[in-house]
Amino acid sequence: MKRVFLLVLAIFTIQIASSQYTEIINSKRPGFSDSPYSVGTNIYQFETGFFYNNSDNPLYTSPSNTYGGELLFRYGKFSEKLEFDLNLAYQIDELSHHPNGHINGISDLTIGAKYLLRQQEFTDKSKEIRSYKRRMAFDWKRLIPSIGVYAGVHTKFVSKDYKEDDISYKLALLLQNDFTDRLVVLTNLIADKYTTDDEFYKYIVTMTYAINEQWSFFIENQGRYQETFAPKYQFGTGLAYLINENLQIDASARTNFFDDYSYYYFSSGVAWRLDRHYDTFIMKDAPNQTTGKKKKRKGFFGRLFGNLFHKKRK
Repeated sequence: MKRVFLLVLAIFTIQIASSQYTEIINSKRPGFSDSPYSVGTNIYQFETGFFYNNSDNPLYTSPSNTYGGELLFRYGKFSEKLEFDLNLAYQIDELSHHPNGHINGISDLTIGAKYLLRQQEFTDKSKEIRSYKRRMAFDWKRLIPSIGVYAGVHTKFVSKDYKEDDISYKLALLLQNDFTDRLVVLTNLIADKYTTDDEFYKYIVTMTYAINEQWSFFIENQGRYQETFAPKYQFGTGLAYLINENLQIDASARTNFFDDYSYYYFSSGVAWRLDRHYDTFIMKDAPNQTTGKKKKRKGFFGRLFGNLFHKKRK
């Protein structure tokens, strides 16, 4: 499994990329998958939320309740294709077999970076006025995804109850297919806790659909594979509401299947960005001069909602 993952990763990393600043906030929430697109240079983005899950996994001596909060900070710098992030989680686990009845603390502090390798471009069918058939025909290039890669480090700056012996790593291949202006599918292939005895591999497939200008929903399937444990599968769904181009709120739920134990997960949160993005371009009348101007272009959520906003303004 390890060799297959690394081979696929190596093949895709030879692709050439262009990039885009996202006109509308590009949030990872409320799903677990990630888009290959960065937030854009000079964007400071905060994605935070609260979660609760319950499981009677036989690995525990009693049913476990876990709740807490998480914060993902994302920052674009140096290139439109590059993003740095920091993921922080604090949780409380209720365990009846523990002397204190629970454990709590910082459970994860991961630092990573994401890079857009290839951005798929599509034909603008709205300009096709000679043939209705061509205008309505499916663009087969949409089957070819945009591609990004992610690499992160699980640091040891966590509470003692969650601390592991060694620093571990996370690698991911990020794919995105824009099948229509409303429908986007993300596929993530992930190797986590890499180089340790607890390493595992998983896939995440997420379909996001824009209902209208403000509302979108997602459905998600996730599978996890580890040598010492049987495969684990989850199904999730949820809603996101776009308050404005820089602010989104969300709620989601997920459960497991094909397992002999129950698992329930609920989450709600908010994503907000401080937009300080400026594109540099060359002025026609002064070829040797450059200037900075905020330039709105479409990204992940921009493609979901951009056409809807455009039609309303007409």
